[in-house]
Amino acid sequence: MPPVDVVGTVAMALIITGGIYLASVLPGGGSLLPGVVLLCAALVVMATAIVMLARIPGFAWGTFRLVAGWGLLAYLVVAGMIAFAFILDGTRGQSLLLTLLMLLAFAVVVPLLLGFGVARYQDARRTA
Repeated sequence: MPPVDVVGTVAMALIITGGIYLASVLPGGGSLLPGVVLLCAALVVMATAIVMLARIPGFAWGTFRLVAGWGLLAYLVVAGMIAFAFILDGTRGQSLLLTLLMLLAFAVVVPLLLGFGVARYQDARRTA
């Protein structure tokens, strides 16, 4: 198996680091450039994980879709609640956009990791 879990975890760490940085500059309106760079790096790493995942022969896609689908639903709800808190708090403009994009990336990478973590140990012939 390719290291989809390791690469996905790196993407998640980049997103979390970007979120921490963004939270530290939100009240003062500091530079968003480090957050943008971290988000772009996370998206590239996440795309790499998706490509690696797509190239696995005989993977248990049925199990992956089941687990990742429900995980995606749950994390979209969580990301939506967090986004609502930022909007209610008065975050606007580019800061809000960057925050929403980071939340969306986080809501995708976690279900990717959950689905891969379960499906990698399943027999693809039984879950098709």
